Amino acid sequence: MGSFDGATSADVEDGGSNDTYFKHARLSLKTWTGQETELGTLKTYTETRFNFQNNNRDAGFDPDGPGPLIGDVNPAGNGDTVSLNFAWIQLGGLRVGKDESAFDTFIGYAGNVIQDTLVPYGGFDTNVVQYYFDAGNGFSAVVSLEEGSGGGVDGSYGVGTIDSYVPHVVGGVKWTQGWGAITGVIAYDSNYEEVSGKVRLDVTVNDAISLFIMGGYGTDDNLTDPTYAFAAGGRGFYKPWDGNWAFWGGGTYKFNEKTSFNTQISYDEGENLGIAANIAYDVVPGLTITAEVDYVNAGSIDNADGLNHNWTGITDGDDAIGGMLRFQRSF
Repeated sequence: MGSFDGATSADVEDGGSNDTYFKHARLSLKTWTGQETELGTLKTYTETRFNFQNNNRDAGFDPDGPGPLIGDVNPAGNGDTVSLNFAWIQLGGLRVGKDESAFDTFIGYAGNVIQDTLVPYGGFDTNVVQYYFDAGNGFSAVVSLEEGSGGGVDGSYGVGTIDSYVPHVVGGVKWTQGWGAITGVIAYDSNYEEVSGKVRLDVTVNDAISLFIMGGYGTDDNLTDPTYAFAAGGRGFYKPWDGNWAFWGGGTYKFNEKTSFNTQISYDEGENLGIAANIAYDVVPGLTITAEVDYVNAGSIDNADGLNHNWTGITDGDDAIGGMLRFQRSF
């Protein structure tokens, strides 16, 4: 049994590995502006995140294993981090600036769970030049020229940032009605000259139940980066899952106005399985408490310690379970 998300700590006396829990505090500062012009609505949006994580993470070895740990300590340690997650200007349908990839934002994130990337579904942070079209009858489309960032999902593998003048290109179409939506996106990775796509079906069953299923497929003939040995199985900014195909599915059930149950299951060709489920409760308006349980089973992963995923210390065929409790104040 591995350690979900590396939740083990080096013993201060003998250097062994202890089970523990991690603490993470975040302040997200968001700003919006908007005004009407002769060319359409002029908008800006920014989001800056200030984080403090009190973690003494070891390398994620089996806490019951013999001997002292020899792995890396969590580089964040007991320290602060600041990230600029969004900073864009939009006039009408034209958006320019720092955003998340349209490969994810246009089709939608993989469910209302905290850990929605147990099997990852795309790169996120990027600069964009993007145009969004809304026909007003349920049909919408997007074209996005993107720079990418770092490597893959978390900067730990592959090359995500463009390596020439040629941008990554994302396109998508969506049909939205009262029953739900059908969406498709396709992305061209200019670094590897590979293509990935996702299709998604959202269904609103009634006022209490909503469901979704999303499938992804990507080519990987050129997705081998010799700089990173664990990228040998094929990764890129738009195909971070293992193998060619993957799927994600789940839904939300609202017990009442205050309480909802959310779940997601994900799986890829490399036999990596992720399951997440939570209960979200609005204590008072603006204060939500979410309790979540997550499970992963590593299949034939082609990278060390699950570096392409939102978990560490889990080797081929291993599994792990973890949980988290979130207190969120929004205003």
